[in-house]
Amino acid sequence: MDLLQTIQKNVASLSNDHDISYPYIPLYDRQLPSTEGLMEVMDTIRTILFPGYFGSTLVNLNSLEYHTGVNLEKLYNQLIVQVKNALFFDSEEKPENEKTIEERAIKTSLEFINKLPMIKRLLSTDVKAIMDGDPAAKSYSEIIFCYPAMKALLNHRVAHEMLSLGIPLVPRIISEIAHAETGIDIHPQAQIGEYFSIDHGTGVVIGQTSIIGNHVRLYQGVTLGAKSFALDDDGNPVDIPRHPVIEDHVTIYSNSSILGRITIGKGTTIGGNIWLTHSVKPYSKIVQTRAVELSFSDGSGI
Repeated sequence: MDLLQTIQKNVASLSNDHDISYPYIPLYDRQLPSTEGLMEVMDTIRTILFPGYFGSTLVNLNSLEYHTGVNLEKLYNQLIVQVKNALFFDSEEKPENEKTIEERAIKTSLEFINKLPMIKRLLSTDVKAIMDGDPAAKSYSEIIFCYPAMKALLNHRVAHEMLSLGIPLVPRIISEIAHAETGIDIHPQAQIGEYFSIDHGTGVVIGQTSIIGNHVRLYQGVTLGAKSFALDDDGNPVDIPRHPVIEDHVTIYSNSSILGRITIGKGTTIGGNIWLTHSVKPYSKIVQTRAVELSFSDGSGI
């Protein structure tokens, strides 16, 4: 079989009776939000919120207002495109109703821009929390410019606010961009308070309905996950609160799994490699049982 015959055969197989042969891969015939476009959106937001650290133009106090204005206009134009495509993705509206969708995209994009000062304030507290908890950090500038936790938290706080405005799909894409780049997986719906820090970060997972208070610190490999989930009559998962509530001033060390809708009381410290499925009172200290130490010689006892 030559190349042309191979292509013709597989075109028919992959295209004919698409809905019947591949019922769980529906054909999508509209413009989707662009991952590359949303990466540009995040680059612009990063330039606005951390002036001088990102972007291609040098700024100073005299030029800061000018550059901020230029970048806010740039962000608005970028957002309109991505938000409109996302609203079509989640809508029964037909292309002939594009004006309605575009009006919603304009309104939502402006509402998001109004949230940027609040996002910047939250990120400022995160920078402070990382600095206070990491002796290896030499300056706030180093944390902003280098630390993967800051990239993940920027994406999360942006995605979370976009989700609160009812923008579909885009928040998840933004979260997955950070996940791919940092190894930190935070669902955009998760609620995270002020002064939040993630040390190292690789392998951290924060589930959809997690609620995290203020001054919470996580180390690498921590999972805030679900123990199990309910199913409806059709066997589909029910979207109910199923992830932990972490109160203020809690520290969770590396590779611990906190599972289910449980509450970790304020001021608690959870050691490394803990598997926890029950609530913990405030100011608790949860650690492993001390390992049993045995001596062997010449391989005996192994």
